[in-house]
Amino acid sequence: MRKFEPKIVCFLCKWCTYAGADLAGTSRLQYPPNGVVIKTLCSSRIDPEHILYAFQQGSDGVFIGGCHPGDCHYQSGNYKTKRRVLLLQNMLKQLGLDSKRLRLEWISASEGNKFAAAMKEFTETIRNLGPIPKLDKEENNQ
Repeated sequence: MRKFEPKIVCFLCKWCTYAGADLAGTSRLQYPPNGVVIKTLCSSRIDPEHILYAFQQGSDGVFIGGCHPGDCHYQSGNYKTKRRVLLLQNMLKQLGLDSKRLRLEWISASEGNKFAAAMKEFTETIRNLGPIPKLDKEENNQ
């Protein structure tokens, strides 16, 4: 039997976390290749619909990376992101999904090690949770 490998969508801030991920790669740090990266100008530009769409399309987890509070390139964008993620985590619970499937991390451009560690930990968390249950076709037709 094949081991479950989670599909993770990663929304990364161009100014901080994306640069931290780049540093992790150029430093040849090892972390799971399960994440598909989408670069955004700011973590606050991630609409809640993008996150829900990722889950709807089969993502097992969504990782959001932004600038540390107080260091946002767009001043207060990451504070908006924090509020949205807390609301979305509550919504996921109401939908019957574990809120741990959505993770927010503050990672700067110089924290390649932190990015690699966060991806290892998040991938393992999602692996332990298992795949998101799919609805049967019969349930969809009703």
